Amino acid sequence: MSGNDQGDMLSGISDVSLMKFLLEDLHDDLLGKVQRFRYLHDLGEQNGRRTMLFGGHVTHNAWIEARSSFVHGNYVATVLLCQSLIENLLAAFLHGGLLDELPPRIQFDETLKRCKAAGILTDEEVKELKELVALRNPLTHFRNVDDDRNLDRRSIATGRYTSDILSKDAWCAITLASRMMGKPQFRLYDHPDSLRTKS
Repeated sequence: MSGNDQGDMLSGISDVSLMKFLLEDLHDDLLGKVQRFRYLHDLGEQNGRRTMLFGGHVTHNAWIEARSSFVHGNYVATVLLCQSLIENLLAAFLHGGLLDELPPRIQFDETLKRCKAAGILTDEEVKELKELVALRNPLTHFRNVDDDRNLDRRSIATGRYTSDILSKDAWCAITLASRMMGKPQFRLYDHPDSLRTKS
């Protein structure tokens, strides 16, 4: 079969039909999307909008995509991306700040241990970050229903819809990621002269 003989997979769908579908998708949960967008804005105001994102393109894209996923209600993606963001941010800071000689493939537990020893993280923050990993692991690795972290098991145990559980997890993850980026080690402060009001 030549390349010309194979039909376009989307040949039966017109651009107008696709646009209608996209507009309907945008309209669904519009108030929720606005609420989540406003929350991101408030997080930025609280934790600082100017941040040095150690970790290059991986960290930067993880944050951009985590925000988009959160706003659009893609909660599994939000949790996964926030954990990736934080892991890369912290390890890259240790590496880039020449605070420590890191192994080529450092485990997150080791990153947390070194960040705590360097005074970057508190005991409570380490606990919260380990909880984020506990939320992520059952989403990336198979866990049968006997596992306490299995999503269906959590739903049965709490009597809540899985969508509600994932939503709560995503809100926690995005809040924690924003707080990490707002830490003094990553926050860029305006020069005092730029804060002066012009007469």
